[in-house]
Amino acid sequence: QVQFAESGGGLVQPGGSLRLSCAASGFMFRAYVMGWYRQAPGKERELVADISFGGSVTNYKDYVKGRFTISRDDAKNMVYLQMNNLKPEDTAVYYCKRKGQSRDNWGQGTQVTVSS
Repeated sequence: QVQFAESGGGLVQPGGSLRLSCAASGFMFRAYVMGWYRQAPGKERELVADISFGGSVTNYKDYVKGRFTISRDDAKNMVYLQMNNLKPEDTAVYYCKRKGQSRDNWGQGTQVTVSS
């Protein structure tokens, strides 16, 4: 059974940092592109960053480029999202999932709130 467990969210002031973690299980982790997604209140869920198998290629939405860094540890079946210089508009529930695998169930996500 494919599962994702996100953690590391919290309340942070603008300009602060958080590191999100995602534990994946139930599939051959190293063979898949992984993505971090987010869903802000009243908005659709969107992909913000993804990372290729092996970690050699990463992609980011323009509004997080230079602030967020996605990484993975294939030995531990983990994917991470380092978020720096956080802004109030980054407030959302963050999820990880295999990119392009529409049948995957979403995890519970981790709430990130950026507020002074």
